[in-house]
Amino acid sequence: MTSPKVVVIGGGAAGLIAAGRAAECGARVILVEKNQALGAKLILSGKGRCNITNGEEDIDRFLSFYGKKGKFLYSVFSRFGPRETLLFFEKRGLRTVMERGKRIFPEKGGSEKVINCLIDYLKEGRVEIYRSREALNLEFRNGRAKRFILRGQEVEGDAFIICTGGKSFPKTGSSGDGYRFAQRAGHTIITPKPALCPVKLRDKWPLPARGLNLKNVSLSLFLDGVKISERFGELLLTHFGISGPIAMDMSREIDDACSGGSAELYLDLKPALSLEILSARIGRDFEKYAGSAFRESLKDLLPRGIISSVLEKSAIPAEKRVSDISSEERNSLARLLKAMPLVPSGLLGFDWSIVTSGGVSLKEIEPATMKSKLAENLFFAGEILDIDGPTGGFNLQMCWSTGYMAGESAAGIFALPEESGRRSNDDLQAKNPV
Repeated sequence: MTSPKVVVIGGGAAGLIAAGRAAECGARVILVEKNQALGAKLILSGKGRCNITNGEEDIDRFLSFYGKKGKFLYSVFSRFGPRETLLFFEKRGLRTVMERGKRIFPEKGGSEKVINCLIDYLKEGRVEIYRSREALNLEFRNGRAKRFILRGQEVEGDAFIICTGGKSFPKTGSSGDGYRFAQRAGHTIITPKPALCPVKLRDKWPLPARGLNLKNVSLSLFLDGVKISERFGELLLTHFGISGPIAMDMSREIDDACSGGSAELYLDLKPALSLEILSARIGRDFEKYAGSAFRESLKDLLPRGIISSVLEKSAIPAEKRVSDISSEERNSLARLLKAMPLVPSGLLGFDWSIVTSGGVSLKEIEPATMKSKLAENLFFAGEILDIDGPTGGFNLQMCWSTGYMAGESAAGIFALPEESGRRSNDDLQAKNPV
């Protein structure tokens, strides 16, 4: 039987591993990328360090980070999950290190080293790469994908894998083209929204606070007076609002809350201390700085950059002598530090979001193969799917797992019946590079 021809659209994380796996399974593969360089968005991952995956070993807990949709990934994770991902890169000479939050990074080389490993994978399978070729349309015939129309060229294939990403960081090529191709096949697109995105605040931080990275703080989201979410970790104060891991992780919920009612954020600058213990700590500082102005009494308690913001929000005049501050004023200061009010006004948008929430409906995708339920030779992988996770390597792992299985499935879809019966999971495992 002639080897199937698999066409992969999109040279990001999912597309690279999908093309490599399809070739490894015996397919003739063409990878189409609209940019000259492969992995344009991958190169930006983790600020260039590339947070490959997460070291959480419990698969059920790992999948829980994707919310209710996490169970969709169970099949692909059981076949090619975090462990297999690390073995895959290790085989290609990439050593890794685990850091805070079980985030796993390359020990050396960062994103470039990861991309080079994937390019080597493509070379092993003799994948043909079309660079700087924009895909314009996908044509169907009798319920099957027939050819992709590229700018100035047509590419026919036996199976097609769409790995075009979402709409985040459009300057890298993620402009939402894949949604249009999916709709051509009749797929439902869940409205794409920015996720893992910086948050705009109604009030601006004072100049000394901008650029300040707060560690070990807590951020809580309230909707119509009811707390609906909370995060602990690092928060970056910016000229437009807030960024950093805890703001980004909560951004989708913040966006929904902003459009669904009265949304409020509260920043706890001292989450490790109870209100009573914090008030007592402030009292000791007040004794130490009894003869000084109020502003001077805060320098042992808070980072210098945030003091100006606390002074703005506090009812205590900045120049008031500490010895003249009442116990009620001291307690009000403690309450402020435990719940500094911030009013969100929305997200910064797709240009700054790390991933996209929404995409091709999971109800229309076979979870074990990533095959479309509407077109028998069409597959999807990566961010184009309606599933995303928090920071910490979860979104790249989703790309590796779905891409790997989409490539494997696309390569094996045209096996003869008798061959199909012999093509067991053990046979595929023998070909598995990990």
